[in-house]
Amino acid sequence: MPGDTGTSFPDFALPDFSSLQRGPYTYVPVVPGRMEFAIEVRRRILAERPQVVALELPETLARAYREAIKRLPAISVIFYGDAMARVGAYRDEDEMDGAVYVPVEPCDPFVEALRSAAEIGAEIVFADPDSTERPHIPDTYPDTYALNTIPAAKYIEAYRLQPQARTPEIEEFAQGVAWKLQGVDPFARVMVVVSLNMLDPVLDAMEMPQSEPVRRRRQDLQLVNPHPDCLGEITSEYPFLQERYEGWRVEMADPGAMDRRLVQFALLQEAGVSYQLNTGETLQLWQRRLLARYSRSLAAVHGDLAASLHEIVVAARSIVDENFAWDVWETASKYSAQESSGPLETVHISGDEVWLNTRRIRLRRRLPSMKRRMTIPGLKPRKKEKKPGEWAAANNGASICSFPPEDLVIENFGRYLKKKGKGMLSEERATVEPFTSSILDGIDLRETMRNWHEGQDHQKKIFVRNMQKIHGDVGSIIVIFDDDRDGRYTYQTTWLGEHQNESDMAFYSTPPFEHMVGPGIGRAEYGGFLMSLPARRMYDVWADSDYDMAESKAERLLLAGLDYSIEKYVVYAAAKPPRSVFRNVAARFGRTIVYVPIGQLSPVTLKKLRVVHVLDGYERREGAKEYIW
Repeated sequence: MPGDTGTSFPDFALPDFSSLQRGPYTYVPVVPGRMEFAIEVRRRILAERPQVVALELPETLARAYREAIKRLPAISVIFYGDAMARVGAYRDEDEMDGAVYVPVEPCDPFVEALRSAAEIGAEIVFADPDSTERPHIPDTYPDTYALNTIPAAKYIEAYRLQPQARTPEIEEFAQGVAWKLQGVDPFARVMVVVSLNMLDPVLDAMEMPQSEPVRRRRQDLQLVNPHPDCLGEITSEYPFLQERYEGWRVEMADPGAMDRRLVQFALLQEAGVSYQLNTGETLQLWQRRLLARYSRSLAAVHGDLAASLHEIVVAARSIVDENFAWDVWETASKYSAQESSGPLETVHISGDEVWLNTRRIRLRRRLPSMKRRMTIPGLKPRKKEKKPGEWAAANNGASICSFPPEDLVIENFGRYLKKKGKGMLSEERATVEPFTSSILDGIDLRETMRNWHEGQDHQKKIFVRNMQKIHGDVGSIIVIFDDDRDGRYTYQTTWLGEHQNESDMAFYSTPPFEHMVGPGIGRAEYGGFLMSLPARRMYDVWADSDYDMAESKAERLLLAGLDYSIEKYVVYAAAKPPRSVFRNVAARFGRTIVYVPIGQLSPVTLKKLRVVHVLDGYERREGAKEYIW
């Protein structure tokens, strides 16, 4: 009316109940503990810059949360209830059942909302008045990895199509959150960050005025620093992913850079480097493919799009071995921002203390049996460097030699390959013929069954095998683990046998003195080697111009093997046979190449053979057994 001077109110449109914008309130539902929603929360807060950010977090924990936020990117844990008994004075187990552990980690959407709100200077409201315990809703969210391909609004809409059954506890909790939100400045733009499974109960509770609930008081709150070794168990997202997220958060790069599967690929690559350093073995391309396929299948079994850390470790153990699974777990648990000491008390916490229904996996690293690990009292442990570089400084470079126990193993393997090569030649030349007067080299059951349908019962034929005798013997042995197309095996050398039963040997490997395991003792991984008897005849294969036609290190070893062999046959064990031109080269030498697919050999034996130790002088042999494993 003209002249009316009543109070003015903000001109808010009527609420659209199909959207998440209700008057001054903008609701941002999230899946707790998931990185994709942390990215969404940060994007929304920086884009919309609300004046107030309200969070579904207990009001009684506000001070502890604020202190924990200041410590980020270091992860903190809030203890309350009977948790003090775990880090302080001793109490009975029954008295510690009520302990509550709240990790404060970068990838949690609520933690991200706190950090981003503080960054833009918005008022922060802890919207849970903590009048009751938050109800445990038995619910499973769709995999949040879907946010990489669909908008968050579509994800939320699909979830809300099948609402949760409500209980009195849910209604009471939602009413407490609504009461807190209704007390916010009505003229401010408010962004409400709430759990997705509590969104609709809170929206309904906001439609009517709520009375103040009876609030609780929490005492003996304590903020502690979890030890770096336990982060992999207690965080909702594994530490390797959290560290990548923290880097993305600082740079604010394209959200696509934080694709969960790309981070998992980087995790497996870094774990592969540790695995190679620890065991001397390299992940093959077929293993990487199977790892991706198997982990994806494990995720699909649980209805997920991307594998969890548990599923990645299971796949690593199944496809490669338990040593690699351990390296994957250790790499995934690394978090450089976490310190093992500091102003806060540092504690070790297990996953069972933080989460319900934790999944376990048992990993057994390649260690001796318990009886072998039992040591004599007073026996000294394996020696270690007092300072980095101490063992490398002990090298004088005057000469190199091998470790005799390894020589025995590789010579035995050479004799086995010679026997196998002759056996393969005999198999190739074997004939099958009907039984007449002698069973020759045994009954051929396959051929007998194949022809069993022919003839009458009294005329059934039995077939026998006739193995042809192979004239000649095997001279040189060439074993190629990796043809080194990437140039990884840069160390090339030739050394001579020390007695008549020890072969001359030429090989290429990783640089041994870049991985020192003792004073003057280097550890390397074979790419391939050549063995030839009699001993003390071989010149430097790698500098011999007669073999310059070779296109790779493997071909150079094969040419040298044909040249130095004094027997008719040369065994070549590799992943693929040599080029056809080498058949002609071998014929000119009067030799025959016997190709043995390396996949037919024992992988356990090959793992042992691939490790070689190079000693810096004969004097190192006496104490080498204390450092070589």
